[in-house]
Order: sequence, then structure tokens, then C-alpha cells
Amino acid sequence: MQKITPFLWFDQQAEEAAHFYTSIFKDSKVLSIARYGDGAPMPKGTVMTAKFILEGQEFVALNGGPHFTFNPAISFVVNCDSQQEVDYYWEKLMDGGTESQCAWLTDRFGVSWQIVPQALITYLNDPDPVKAQRVMMAMMQMIKIDIAALDRAYQGL
Repeated sequence: MQKITPFLWFDQQAEEAAHFYTSIFKDSKVLSIARYGDGAPMPKGTVMTAKFILEGQEFVALNGGPHFTFNPAISFVVNCDSQQEVDYYWEKLMDGGTESQCAWLTDRFGVSWQIVPQALITYLNDPDPVKAQRVMMAMMQMIKIDIAALDRAYQGL
């Protein structure tokens, strides 16, 4: 059993979101769908929760109504090894979403994601503060991260 499980509150899109996310990430599937019964805050038969796995991490999505919404204070970081991975996750999660800055996007459900290449983390943690600062300044100008541009900034080109 997983010790900590992200629990996502949706208005009425829990099942749709679970299927959307599992179509994007590897090692992913919808595990179960639970429905509201009689006397519940939603009509009987409405999806209450969708339990799913993304890349081995369990999540639960709840249809809880419009009382709460997502905001960028909580986001999910997708760690990427290549520009190809960055481009793939960016394109898929942006379907119906909105882009922000510095690797951030908000998907069609309002969930915030950061699509982060490992190169960015490596460069920002470089012991040479001049190199790290050049990379930071380059990243601040980006929406989706461009690893080649980070490489040039790191090298001082």
C-alpha cells in the first residue's frame, strides 16, 4: 500500500481526468471507479471516485462538486530525460489547457504541471554560480523548456 496518495477534487470530471492522464503516462491504468449511492451529495450512479496509477504512483480523483478548484500552489512535476519527452508531455497535457512560464502549464481540468528536463536541474545546481545564473535567466524567458537553449546558456554562448 502506498503511504501517501494525491487526492484530486474535481467538479464532475474525475473519470474523464483519470482516463485522460492514463492515456498519457506509461505504467498507468484506471484501477477502480466508485459511484455515489442513495442519499449522497450527487445523484445515485454518478462517479464518486476514480482510482488510477500514473507511472506507478496511485492517485484518487473525486467528483465533489464546484466547491473547490485547483490552483498553481500545488503542481505535479514531470521529470524528463530529453527534449523529446518534454515535447511529448507538453503537447499531451496542453490539449485543452493553458501554458504559463518556466515549464508550467495548466491542463484542461485546471491541474498544474511542470514539465522539467533533468538538464535544467543539473545546470541550476552547478557549483559555478555564474553558469547557474545564466541558465536561470534563460529559463525565465521560456514557456516550454528548450534544452538546447539551456545548453547554450550554460556554456555562455
